[in-house]
Amino acid sequence: MKTNREHRMKARHTRRSILRAGLVSAASATVGLRVLTTEVLGQPAEESSRRLSRGDAAILRFLAALEILETDLWQQYNELGGVQDDEVPGGGGSAAYTAALEVLDPDMPQYIHDNTEDEMTHFEFLNAYLLSKGAQPANLDEFRTLPSSQATGAQQLGRLTNLMQLTVDTSWWTRYRSRTENPDLDPKFTFPQAVPGLFDGQFPAIPRTDDDLKPPDHLQAIANTAGFHFAFIEQGGTSLYPSLAQRTSAPEVLRILLSIGPTETMHFQTWQDKAGNAPVLTDPTNGLEFPDLNSPLLAGEDFQTNLIMPEPVPFLSRKFPVCSIIRPTATRGAAMGAANALTADGLFLGQSPDFFELLHDLAADADRARSDR
Repeated sequence: MKTNREHRMKARHTRRSILRAGLVSAASATVGLRVLTTEVLGQPAEESSRRLSRGDAAILRFLAALEILETDLWQQYNELGGVQDDEVPGGGGSAAYTAALEVLDPDMPQYIHDNTEDEMTHFEFLNAYLLSKGAQPANLDEFRTLPSSQATGAQQLGRLTNLMQLTVDTSWWTRYRSRTENPDLDPKFTFPQAVPGLFDGQFPAIPRTDDDLKPPDHLQAIANTAGFHFAFIEQGGTSLYPSLAQRTSAPEVLRILLSIGPTETMHFQTWQDKAGNAPVLTDPTNGLEFPDLNSPLLAGEDFQTNLIMPEPVPFLSRKFPVCSIIRPTATRGAAMGAANALTADGLFLGQSPDFFELLHDLAADADRARSDR
């Protein structure tokens, strides 16, 4: 008779087997290993041919899994509010939802399209690189079970993420504007929410059906929610890549993280600028309020919409001068923190217990990695 421990080990092995199944997904097959030649990577042959350490493989696999999840959510945004073309195929667009997004910026459809394509290339590259080293890639196809939006323009297929019941943490807004509090130095400090209502309930960021296209302020509230959610997602990657880069061993793996990470920062910079253009309104269907962030009733620079560059803040120690930085970048528990933040966001409502256990395992493996440098 098997012990409880043996049953747990078998369950863990079953979850791991998901990573082995379908080693080359449809997406990664389009990339192939041709991109991984020494000439393309620009590394010496001996460096490019080395096998990955267990820790480096775990970091890359966790990041690939998160990029797959990001691709899934961005594809849903692109189907309804982005540019539908051969670069990012799928969906027919929703003219009304797209127009509401364009209130934040006329170029929103192109930005959504380009962010979607970026995330696709990230996970395709990371998985292909893992394969080239004989390591397991990330594969979450088993969990594409969540429903699609029923609004006109959305594809009807299984999803990994849920954009229709989000609880959006908007504390990133004040965290990047604070000149005194750094989460790495002050982990117990609570940064104020820019839009408290988004953090207190569950709201759609895409139309759930065509009924969500009216009344106008309801649809605009959905577009505003998306605008703040875009920045929430990308600020996570902005911090995660430099946090995990500190745990890598191989110079080539460090190079990968230092090359992909700044693109996430470029995304975040774009989206927090656009979120500041969200019109002040109250959703007549649920009472969700989007405040005037430039109101004198709020705390000045901590909410000011045109402060989109990181304000200088204490870094490493308060004995040093303040410095404009990405924050947080502390490496301890960084992967699990990212997994927990996405879970709290409501992105995975409806997912199976096996999904959450696998995500936990991938994050724990990445956090156990140790740098040899």
